[in-house]
Amino acid sequence: MGKINVAIIGVGNCASSLVQGIHKYREIPEGESIPGLMHPRIGDYEIGDINVVAAFDIDGQKVGKDLSEAIFAKPNNTIPFAEVPHMGVQVERGMTHDGIGKYVSDIVKKAPGSTADVTRILKERECDVVINYLPVGSEDATKWYIEQVLNAGCGFVNCIPVFVAREEYWQNRFKSRGLPVVGDDIKSQIGATITHRVLTRLFRDRGVTVDRTYQLNFGGNTDFLNMLERERLVSKKISKTNSVASQIDYDIGPGNIHIGPSDHVPWLDDRKWCYIRIEGHNFGGAPVNMELKLEVWDSPNSAGVVVDAIRCCKLAMDRGESGAVVGPSAYFMKSPPTQYSDDEARQMVEDFISQE
Repeated sequence: MGKINVAIIGVGNCASSLVQGIHKYREIPEGESIPGLMHPRIGDYEIGDINVVAAFDIDGQKVGKDLSEAIFAKPNNTIPFAEVPHMGVQVERGMTHDGIGKYVSDIVKKAPGSTADVTRILKERECDVVINYLPVGSEDATKWYIEQVLNAGCGFVNCIPVFVAREEYWQNRFKSRGLPVVGDDIKSQIGATITHRVLTRLFRDRGVTVDRTYQLNFGGNTDFLNMLERERLVSKKISKTNSVASQIDYDIGPGNIHIGPSDHVPWLDDRKWCYIRIEGHNFGGAPVNMELKLEVWDSPNSAGVVVDAIRCCKLAMDRGESGAVVGPSAYFMKSPPTQYSDDEARQMVEDFISQE
């Protein structure tokens, strides 16, 4: 089936890890497993078939640079794990709207010049799938970019907690154009939300009543700096809370579940530390309490999942499917159109992949 031409919106740490991973594993022998991917091949596509043809950002330290340089420009601070050769893909000036929060305004300075003709670029470069890596809270910017994506006729993978795939309005917009969308809000390979979901499900599967729970996260990247602005955090908290609460088959009560980013610690760079506590009771009302600390490099932790999401989105396009792609959205995302257990969602993806 050839390449999957991809465009990236937002050249931050997540874009850096994705691009590094594509180049690191591009020459892996056919069929060899890659950490973080469900399968070396999904449909007719391996990781080496992902071809980044366009990138958009507003940071003056990135716009105008080759993507191979921009992914390592400050304030990006994720772990470098691969050398990326000159790609011949210049970072274009994107649309700002609400993409710069007040706590990053001293770090990120807008590049001069006008916004690029995004629709034209996507069309000219025959882009198949567009990845949304905008900062948390970029509601208006995301909606603006979606209009360009729809006009250009591309599939869309929404990695941030702006609700698109789960909303009927946007589902219908993508359906009317015959285009697929996978979303919303990417889960990491082993991240805070997937870990919290699995442990919560374990409590319920073993008959333990969950009384209350929290998840506290902090890190050193600009995402956490952005989330100090609580107004930008509303959809993120909803996304993470609903993802975990969906694994409890009764209303735990809003006062008994707290999930969300807590603080920004600059020296952590792109590392994230997560603390989870679940309190419950079992037979006879005896208490059962669990505490866990998880430490990860935030951006590489989700990059492999995005590789799978890209390939599933392209597979949906090849088959003429449109609107929200339910199975991949349920397994790869925190806020899909419909929540399932992770076992159910994984099987749905396997069935989607094997479907003729």
